[in-house]
Amino acid sequence: MSLVSRHLEANGMPTVVIGSARDIVEECGVARFVYTDFPLGNPCGKPWDADMQRAIVGMAFDLLESARFPRTTVQTPFTWGDEDWRASYSRVTAENLAELRAAGDRRRAAQAAVRRQHEAGGGD
Repeated sequence: MSLVSRHLEANGMPTVVIGSARDIVEECGVARFVYTDFPLGNPCGKPWDADMQRAIVGMAFDLLESARFPRTTVQTPFTWGDEDWRASYSRVTAENLAELRAAGDRRRAAQAAVRRQHEAGGGD
């Protein structure tokens, strides 16, 4: 996305990148960047937290309007939770292995059902 943003900027379209990989995005030199210190895949906030997501997108629109210098980065004030998410996010332990395995099995079964429905001509 960072390289797409740079391409669009070079062709006259202002952009804002919302992301969680600060080192990568800043190294690419995007014009405007809203940084969230969240796990990858969650740059706009926690799943199902619409208020947080709206606030982060609002910060992006504000940055689009207010940035006066190239390579402007703004960090959101939000935290992922009380604990250090890097130490626990997606961690597999002996205690949660069976639960995570069951969740993966449910996800794969749901994906297979959608695939079968699509192959039978019942999906878009």
